[in-house]
Amino acid sequence: MHAVYDAGRKEMSEEEDALWQMTQYEGFEVHVAPLLRETDEGALPPRQPYTYVGYVCHPGADPKLPGHAVSFHADGDVGFASAADALDEGMHVGRTIVDGTHPDLT
Repeated sequence: MHAVYDAGRKEMSEEEDALWQMTQYEGFEVHVAPLLRETDEGALPPRQPYTYVGYVCHPGADPKLPGHAVSFHADGDVGFASAADALDEGMHVGRTIVDGTHPDLT
């Protein structure tokens, strides 16, 4: 599983500008945004240039308020060849959080 559970939603301007996708799942909303991975200045772009961030919340919840959402993101150096691949994996991870089967939920 390629995700890190994060109890607090990280605030990053890049996330605010991202193309968020949302799906309803088992009475929750799963929100995911594919992002280009950051590279060091002058470094060649990675072969798998995309990553994702996301969160799970109840419908209508404000994810910026503490305790209203469970945020997650891809593990450190995990990358994806396309934005669609990153989005698919992020949605899968969000569903495992809702199901309570994500390995980081102990």
